Amino acid sequence: MKLKFLLSLCLAATLTASAQGYKDGVEYFKAGQYENAQELLERNLNDPSTDKATAYYYLGAIALHEKDYATAKSNFDKGLASNPNSALNKVGLGELALMQGDAKEAQSLFDEAKKINKKDASVLTAIGRAYFNADPVKYAEIIDKYDTQAYKANSKNPDIFMLRGDRAALNKDWGEVNANYDNAILYSKTMPEAYVKYANVIFNVNPASAITKLEELLAANPTSALGQRELAEKYYQNDQWAKAAQAYGDYINNPNHFKSDEVRYSVLLYYGKHYDKSLGLAQKILTSDPNNFQLRRIEFLNLVDMEKYPEAEKAAQTFFALNDPKAKFSSNDYSKYAEVLQELGNDSLAIIQFEKAIEVNPEKTDLYKALSSAYNSIKNYDKSLETFRTFVEKDGSNINDIVTLSQRYQNVAATSEPGSQKKNDAMDSALVTIDRVIATVPTNPIPVRNKARMYLVKYDNQPSQEMVDTYNKALELLDSDPANKEKRVEDYKEAYSMIASFYISQRDIPNAKIYYEKVYELDPTNQALRDYIDKMK
Repeated sequence: MKLKFLLSLCLAATLTASAQGYKDGVEYFKAGQYENAQELLERNLNDPSTDKATAYYYLGAIALHEKDYATAKSNFDKGLASNPNSALNKVGLGELALMQGDAKEAQSLFDEAKKINKKDASVLTAIGRAYFNADPVKYAEIIDKYDTQAYKANSKNPDIFMLRGDRAALNKDWGEVNANYDNAILYSKTMPEAYVKYANVIFNVNPASAITKLEELLAANPTSALGQRELAEKYYQNDQWAKAAQAYGDYINNPNHFKSDEVRYSVLLYYGKHYDKSLGLAQKILTSDPNNFQLRRIEFLNLVDMEKYPEAEKAAQTFFALNDPKAKFSSNDYSKYAEVLQELGNDSLAIIQFEKAIEVNPEKTDLYKALSSAYNSIKNYDKSLETFRTFVEKDGSNINDIVTLSQRYQNVAATSEPGSQKKNDAMDSALVTIDRVIATVPTNPIPVRNKARMYLVKYDNQPSQEMVDTYNKALELLDSDPANKEKRVEDYKEAYSMIASFYISQRDIPNAKIYYEKVYELDPTNQALRDYIDKMK
């Protein structure tokens, strides 16, 4: 029984959402979102549940707003043809007359509207709004007159307070604005435009309160497409990505959502790391809109983060081939493509993309770091150093970055002509840079070991006394922690081997054997080393 009850509730909610139909368009109109209102009104115009007279009135009102007087008159006439007793369409024609400067004809039409619905507060307020739309200053006294009549007819009619709030908004009297919108809500808990306008007024000052107000709307009117969309947008604007994605997910199930909102939902799913869902939705929409710039971007980014690199490369080619003059590729677009190319072993092509990324956003410092790595991968050590040095100048205060900089200098030195000024300068810079690291972390043996390696490069792979002294310093630091004999055994073996090689170069076999024995002690299964030591004389 409980399950049947729940199923009934779900079915009822679905039917109610569908039944909103043209009413969602009316709500969008009253909230001042005319383009969205027009789309929904036209989309639902031929639905059997649509009150065509009302729908045509609001379509006419939208045309009036756009100063398309011919279309406005046509829609009001269609509304009256659908229902000759439609007071609203009479009001619409009256407003059209006002816009065209015929106040006498307007008054005659307004009188006809009042006769159809006598002492109707909504009609009286609609007439007041017609004057407000025509000229709120010129017709201020007339608007006041209709406000008084409407209030006398029904002091709890929410339309009265919505117009009062809109009038106060012209004077930027925001306290008065929201007091009136609050009154409208008080007398009609399910009136979406009141909540939405209230939320829009306070959002920049108090986003939490604006969001709370919209949550109250959906609690009272859960099937309002306007309410669902506005709540999702406010979450999005307030950087509440997870809630925005959830709200958009709910809203997308409303039959009166917009295609553009599906795009936004796909984007939110991506940033929420729901890559499969985001990709699936994007690709579904792309079947009917293959040149959608944002969706091609999201398709590509999803594939990158899903580590589907061959598919991502193909998607990138489609994305970057788009020719949309209104759209611009971001530095992230280019750098993500560069990452894909690197993963596929195309570092040379990746460099081109990183350079484009930097051109778009030269202040994004991590791009220089990534470009340096790409140059390093293709053994262009000069450009790798140049780019990394730029990165350090901009943002390289991290000790690990200074270590990398010293290695970039070392690479240039190692590949320069022996004895050349270029090599000497790079080597000097490498040693100065590694000394900065050692001064920062004086008890860490690794930078000292790195410095010892640099001396080997400095002297063209010939061991030197400077190298030996530096390795001995590294060994002192390693010995300070007995656990290093197991944790850093390779560092010990390297230091002992290199010191032994120095003694070999000096023909000091006894000392060389001492250090090779130390290596063997750490690597007792190394028979080749054992045989070599035994043959040393």
